[in-house]
Amino acid sequence: MSIASEFKAFAMRGNVIDLAVGVVIGGAFGTIVASLVGDVIMPVIGQLTAGVDFSKAAVVLKAASEDGKTPAVLLGYGKFIQAIINFIIVAFAIFMLVKGLNSMKKAEAAAPPPPPPGPSNEEKLLMEIRDLLKK
Repeated sequence: MSIASEFKAFAMRGNVIDLAVGVVIGGAFGTIVASLVGDVIMPVIGQLTAGVDFSKAAVVLKAASEDGKTPAVLLGYGKFIQAIINFIIVAFAIFMLVKGLNSMKKAEAAAPPPPPPGPSNEEKLLMEIRDLLKK
């Protein structure tokens, strides 16, 4: 088997396609969550914390030079706090999504299966003929 045909067989397996779709959807979902965090949640948190902007919070480890050639060295802990908040929101959103999917699966599983269809008219007629022949 040539390398090209092996690669084609590998790439066309269902798991690879599903993974590719998952990555694309995950990227889109990440953009939505980033907008939710940056545009909706962080301004509210900023108001609750008296206008503190976490992304710009930092400790100056070394000041910038007076001539402006050397920039300041900052320990940007605010970006870390922002990343933690983003993670918590993404994890919660995924948890709620999975929980919703699981509850829909449980509802499908809990529904009783439909009763099996009764015998057709032909089958009923054949059963009557059988019973008459037995007599």
